[in-house]
Amino acid sequence: MSAPAGGGADRTQASIGELLADASRNFSTLLRKEVDLAKAELRQEARSVGTVAGMFAAAAVAGLLTLIFVSHALWWGLSNVMDQGWAALIVAVIWAVIGTVLASRARKQLGTIKPLPRTRQTAQEIPDAVRGR
Repeated sequence: MSAPAGGGADRTQASIGELLADASRNFSTLLRKEVDLAKAELRQEARSVGTVAGMFAAAAVAGLLTLIFVSHALWWGLSNVMDQGWAALIVAVIWAVIGTVLASRARKQLGTIKPLPRTRQTAQEIPDAVRGR
């Protein structure tokens, strides 16, 4: 009898030990590939997050400078009709309200972030694959 094409052993004649060894090796390879996929997704996500964070930082600096000058102009304008202390207090209260609203909205947005959706999905499929489903 001749060996099958491809040079491998005939799988119908393999012992249970060989079949279990192959299954174990395949399962290990699958888990290694899942970990590699997760690492690749994390690297890609980190690059994207870094770029976006840099853009937000630059925008924040520009926005902060704008807000400082606008706030100073508002304070100066209000001090023409009232005492400077009261004008400064009014401007500070306005910014405190804006800051509170923004912090509240940011906290809600933070709860909606869901990292690594593809890896989580494929990792959840592994137990079903092992069971033959």
